[in-house]
Amino acid sequence: MDGDTLYSIGDLARRTGLTVKTIRFYSDRGIVPPAERGPTGYRRYGVDAVARLDLVRTLRDLGLSLPAIQKILEREVALTEVAAAHAAALSVQIRTLRLRRAVLMAVAKRGSTPEEMSLMHKLAKLSEDERRRLIDDFLGSAFDGLDPDPGFAGIRRSMTPELPDDPDPGQVEAWVELAELSQDPDFRVLMRRTAEQYAAERAMGGTAGVRPDSVAIVRDRVGPALAAGVDPVSSRADPIVSAVTTRCADIAGRPDDADFRRRLLARLETAGDPRRERYLRLLAVVNGWPAPESPAPASDWFARALRVRLGGEGPEADASTTG
Repeated sequence: MDGDTLYSIGDLARRTGLTVKTIRFYSDRGIVPPAERGPTGYRRYGVDAVARLDLVRTLRDLGLSLPAIQKILEREVALTEVAAAHAAALSVQIRTLRLRRAVLMAVAKRGSTPEEMSLMHKLAKLSEDERRRLIDDFLGSAFDGLDPDPGFAGIRRSMTPELPDDPDPGQVEAWVELAELSQDPDFRVLMRRTAEQYAAERAMGGTAGVRPDSVAIVRDRVGPALAAGVDPVSSRADPIVSAVTTRCADIAGRPDDADFRRRLLARLETAGDPRRERYLRLLAVVNGWPAPESPAPASDWFARALRVRLGGEGPEADASTTG
């Protein structure tokens, strides 16, 4: 059948692999109109009907709706425009499916209860804007109003999780735990206290943002003692403790006395809270960063050494800063 030959609906079905019922449906919708009707009223189709049906089948396989296909065939809208819009919609669906898969794999891994699974799914399926608002609210409670210095803006950015479009189950699980932690009122109080103490250190003498803070000083000075197995209670620890407190006091512009040491101890114990370290580890998982080095060994060593030299005294209840 070539040239001007017309096809019956049965001929089209054999050539395209579609059923007669499907072709009749498309014909009734005007998607593949007949070229004419024969003497007996049967529909007859031109050669272009084969090409139109092939295109319709391809577009349907790609998920386009019949109204959209009809607009394409009638040249009311460009195929490229519809394809781009449909590709964008499919991208959203793919991200959603990947996230659901990650949630289910995380649930299977951790043996979650139905309640935990519901919460995990709720937190995981938040949009990017919703996730950002949740974390911005948390970080705002910790940092807002403390210090206009750009250094604080950098710290805040460094503590912001960014769940990727295609997270693995570990990232989903870490994001959910991080989100739960960020909403814990006690943890919020802890992070605010930590930020206030850090802000107080930055405000003491010198140029803000240049000096290391007390936690960094302890980490750097105590590391060799830890490696050498020095007992924090022993006299061998005396010069290390003295070097750290002298350095911190000098930066703060304060005398290295018992009051300053109690405040320093309070700062270290706040910064060394395991919940803060947990947040940073979860943050690294979500963002795909290397696991952070734990400050706990050095901080714990120095806190014990300092307590002993303060005569067993802990930090005063109202000692919220090193200044």
